Amino acid sequence: MKTALRQVQLPARRKLLLAGLAAAALPLHAESGGLPVATALQQHLQQALGKGQPLVVMVSLHGCPFCRVAREHYLLPLSREQALPAVQVDMRSAQSMRDFAGVVRTHDAQVRAWGVRMAPTVLFFGRGGIEVAERLVGAGMPDFYGAYLEERLTTARNALG
Repeated sequence: MKTALRQVQLPARRKLLLAGLAAAALPLHAESGGLPVATALQQHLQQALGKGQPLVVMVSLHGCPFCRVAREHYLLPLSREQALPAVQVDMRSAQSMRDFAGVVRTHDAQVRAWGVRMAPTVLFFGRGGIEVAERLVGAGMPDFYGAYLEERLTTARNALG
């Protein structure tokens, strides 16, 4: 008895997600770089505002494939092409940083202070360290992620005046 192999048709969004996950499994090349790690949020914010932009902060988790896709396929290209000021804060990291008030804390403590529970989460900050657009939580919607990100960036930029 011969069995015929059946080709399984996946919905387009599932194919995109699987392609993104496959790409995320590849090693990160040194020349591709990454988002700068947050060291002093007030300083990062002042630099962003000086360019007329909000500060975009991606909360990431080491080893998270969805974080890698959001970072490499969306935030890094925007950072390079549109000079989008973006930094990364890592869940569970003991690395120290200064918050918007200048207080030294770990990345993990800052993530908890913001009430972030899922990675990736992208936050948009304006004057005074105030969030100026709705958070972009998770990355399980590959068909629309870019559109959601652009929508929030437009909202954040408009909030800056």
